[in-house]
Amino acid sequence: MKIRYDREEDIVTIEVSPEKIDHAEEIGPIIVHFSNQGKPVLLEILDASEFIAETTKAMAKSKGGEFTEVLG
Repeated sequence: MKIRYDREEDIVTIEVSPEKIDHAEEIGPIIVHFSNQGKPVLLEILDASEFIAETTKAMAKSKGGEFTEVLG
């Protein structure tokens, strides 16, 4: 698995398989690229910083924990 972050475009790319991409589907801020057998090959998270911040807040809330923002 390879994970890359493009800071200029604010996109996280997660390569989950070396298979050739056949088609893609967009689900909200996520684009999933599939092989011709329907297996996920590549995930793209658009507006990644916002997506990760919102996901982290939701996880902390659902577990009753506190969210601490880290700036760096």
